[in-house]
Amino acid sequence: MGGADRIIRIIIVVIIGTLYWQGIIEGTLAYILMGLAAFFLLTSFVSFCPLYKLVGLNTCPRK
Repeated sequence: MGGADRIIRIIIVVIIGTLYWQGIIEGTLAYILMGLAAFFLLTSFVSFCPLYKLVGLNTCPRK
């Protein structure tokens, strides 16, 4: 996973967390988005996304 991809994922996590904290999203949508945010955060820290493997996507810069 490339650096830009990791930063974008973390920004999305912050946005979802802020929307939840302010009460803009609630109910089932909030639970779904918080699960997605947790997935994004976890995959950002471990630098591996299983969905990329399924579709054959690679965002790492070539050496």
